[in-house]
Amino acid sequence: MFRMSKISVLFVCMGNICRSPTAEGAFRHLVRQHQLDRHIKTDSAGTHAYHVGDPPDRRAQQTALSRGLDISDLHARKVRTADFKKFHYVIAMDQANYQALAELAPEGHEDRLRLFLDFAPNLKECEVPDPYYGGPKGFEYVFDLVEEASQGLLDEIRKKHLEQK
Repeated sequence: MFRMSKISVLFVCMGNICRSPTAEGAFRHLVRQHQLDRHIKTDSAGTHAYHVGDPPDRRAQQTALSRGLDISDLHARKVRTADFKKFHYVIAMDQANYQALAELAPEGHEDRLRLFLDFAPNLKECEVPDPYYGGPKGFEYVFDLVEEASQGLLDEIRKKHLEQK
């Protein structure tokens, strides 16, 4: 039923302390719920090195915990060109990060880059907004968007990579 190599997904925002670790945590949880963690690998990174080594923003952690997820094990890192060869999916949270990643993508690997909310076509939004300068409601809203897109991403991975052809 499954191919031998793991499908790998990298979630990317600007600093890798709010949106991308939230997305990684929510998607990782969904993957575990479906018992697919042996087949799908997750990670997150930022287009900027502002917070390298830092855990997710405390508000992102609190929001995740309120939904039953612990993302405290994650630590920020900066995205690298090599990530495009290592990951099947490089998922940008918004257009600004998409453009930064498009400039970083090596030739022949541009097709790995996607906007996260492309996996949630029923949402009116096309970008996951940065909640950093807002209050707790912004983090809740981001989590809602991320959960919706995570299901769509998992559906695509199952259909394209994990189901028997």
